[in-house]
Amino acid sequence: MRHGVSGRKLNMTTSHRLAMFRNMVTSLLNHERIYTTVPKAKEMRRWAEWMITLGKHGDLHSRRRALAVIREKDVVHKLFAELAPRYQNRAGGYTRIVKVGFRRGDSAPMCLLELINDGAETGKKKKGKKSAKKAEATPAKTESATS
Repeated sequence: MRHGVSGRKLNMTTSHRLAMFRNMVTSLLNHERIYTTVPKAKEMRRWAEWMITLGKHGDLHSRRRALAVIREKDVVHKLFAELAPRYQNRAGGYTRIVKVGFRRGDSAPMCLLELINDGAETGKKKKGKKSAKKAEATPAKTESATS
């Protein structure tokens, strides 16, 4: 029976699958965006969120646990110095999967797995655009009303 067993096998041996996910999480945290198949991205999301949560803890034990998974020391440093503070006020959901179509050779569904930006930064950018458009539209309406 399969009690309590979670995760996808992805038609690979255990050692191959673990090595692949260690390489993928290292690349994702380094480049903040990777291009992969949808089933791999859905499983990879668990690994990435686990690493970011370790980064948010910030203690030595968490750093050593992250070093056991992530392949490069400079990526672990980036995780603890840059990425973890970015998501400090967020309770989860650090990644986004954007489906981009199908692979040409075997029609596998492909996607972009990316780290999301902090909501405060994107909110400020959107607010500025809306207020600029609103400022441009308001004088035009007042001129036509007076004419």
